[in-house]
Order: sequence, then C-alpha cells, then structure tokens
Amino acid sequence: MVKIEFVSCHKLPERSFFYKGKQFPFCARCTGIYVGYFIFIPALWFIKIDIYWALLAVLPTIIDGLTQAYFNRESTNFLRFTSGVLAGYGLAGISDFIAYWIVYFVKYHILINN
Repeated sequence: MVKIEFVSCHKLPERSFFYKGKQFPFCARCTGIYVGYFIFIPALWFIKIDIYWALLAVLPTIIDGLTQAYFNRESTNFLRFTSGVLAGYGLAGISDFIAYWIVYFVKYHILINN
C-alpha cells in the first residue's frame, strides 16, 4: 500500500476511520477537511463563497479541537468528520478569496503599470 502523507496528522486509531480492517491514513477530522476541500474547490467554478461564511465554517473545527484539547472533552468521529468537512468548505472559500486578490493585484498593479 502506498503511504500518503500530506500534512502532519496524529493518526490515532481511536480517532480514525477503518475500512475492511485497515486504518485510514488520516484521522477523522483531517479526512473531513480533505473531503470538504476536494468537493468544494471544483464547486467554486459555479458558486462563490463569501469570505465571512468561509471563516465562519472553520469555526466549528476550531471549537471542537480546542475544547477537546483544553477542557478534557472527548469528541466523536462523526463530529470530527462533520466539522472537518465544514472546515474544508471554509478553507476552499478562503483559498478562492486569496487567489482572487493575488490575480487582481498582479493584473492591475503589476501588469498594467509596466
């Protein structure tokens, strides 16, 4: 099996999904983030995500992760995955926002002034 490493993930077995007895290469939250990101990046050709909605969509993941880390609360894999998908949606929107302004800056401030 090919080893997949995009980013650092703790890959704890109790916080990961399993398929046919094999652990996913990421925890439930990271799986949700990747699923959300890869679903919504192509969707950005058809819909636009307001930056405020994008930032708001990342909030449940931050709240879930921080309350689990600092308040001795145990989350479920369903909640981790769901908040991860929302974060993926938000990160796709933030990426689109940043890409738009980079293109705008290059087009109107670098290319036109030369």
